[in-house]
Amino acid sequence: MGVRAGGQPGRGTQDAELSVPLRGNSVPGHSLAPGSPATGAKFIKDPPVGPLPLASFLSAGDGGGATRLPWRRAVFVLGAIPSAAMASQQQCRPRPTPCGSKSPPEQPLQVKVVGLFKSSSFHIAKSAAESLKSNYPSKFEDPIIVPLQELAWDRYLQEKKQELKNEIWEYSSYVMCFVNNQFLGDAFDFQKWAQKMWDIVDFKTPELYEALTVDYSAKFLRDTKHDFVFLDISIDLHPIGRLIFELYCDACPKTCRNFQVLCTGKAGYSQRGIRLHYVGSIFHRIVQNGWIQGGDIVAGKGDDGESIYGPTFEDENFSIPHDKRGVLGMVNKGRHSNASQFYITLQPTPYLDRKYVAFGQLIEGTQVLKNLELVPTENERPKQQCMVIDSGDLYA
Repeated sequence: MGVRAGGQPGRGTQDAELSVPLRGNSVPGHSLAPGSPATGAKFIKDPPVGPLPLASFLSAGDGGGATRLPWRRAVFVLGAIPSAAMASQQQCRPRPTPCGSKSPPEQPLQVKVVGLFKSSSFHIAKSAAESLKSNYPSKFEDPIIVPLQELAWDRYLQEKKQELKNEIWEYSSYVMCFVNNQFLGDAFDFQKWAQKMWDIVDFKTPELYEALTVDYSAKFLRDTKHDFVFLDISIDLHPIGRLIFELYCDACPKTCRNFQVLCTGKAGYSQRGIRLHYVGSIFHRIVQNGWIQGGDIVAGKGDDGESIYGPTFEDENFSIPHDKRGVLGMVNKGRHSNASQFYITLQPTPYLDRKYVAFGQLIEGTQVLKNLELVPTENERPKQQCMVIDSGDLYA
């Protein structure tokens, strides 16, 4: 259907027609706007769940007074795996094959740890998995360790809640541990299982894990070779938090450079006297189930903008798909008309592919984006002022 210049992530001072399949929505365009804030990378502690043992491998003497939470398994079949010493003491029992015949070789166990990369509990579980492999190399496969950034972890957890349903519906830890694809629990459950069944005891202190987490987090981000920037956001002058973006500077170096410099304000003023800085700009458009849009650093109306290269610059490429929530892209008013306006997707928006240049991904600020998404609107214009109150390089 026809859409005004603000119909898609685009910018324009006069009406224009854009035809895009929008599922009932328009598309990000100037006259439209997305944007958000950021915070520094710190390790995250899990909620005080505590080392609640699994019933499958606890004896009556393990302190059965602990309250079990809804996601705890009543039975964990791997808890019954005998140690090598126990197996050697077992007598032969009547079986279809003679007692003296060779049994099939025992298959090694596969441990998988998935969690928020800057959570100390993720590193506790990671350490336990590595210790099991180190101490029992023939009993365990190399552990599968999957560190996730905040937005990716939130998406993974929601998918697992749908898959496992009541078993983990109220699960709130920042790590999930699996053995042979069976859900075991959080880091404390995993530690308990490793100690009970395999005599693995962790002597590292919480302070040491905090230090390990900080070091790992910084290295994890820097190893990507990408740039990271932040936007701090307020709603009606009340700060609500920070949005952190990963910029794919290897795929779209010129576009990423424009956004990064506009975050830092290092370019000063343009030739027509526009301050080239996102601080003080607003999110002027919220499209439900579509995107939020901002970055009009001229007047905040959604019909203007300015790049660090001049009024506009060309579409660099369309290599980054709009395939998930949190994709960061440039608003335009037609081909090769990128300036300063940008958008952040609220869900997969494939109808924006090859029309708008995506160049980054929101990696932190899950709740901030949700808060912006919930701001009431009138004709897609927020009724509350959603402003960028600070911005810059994450590791300046």
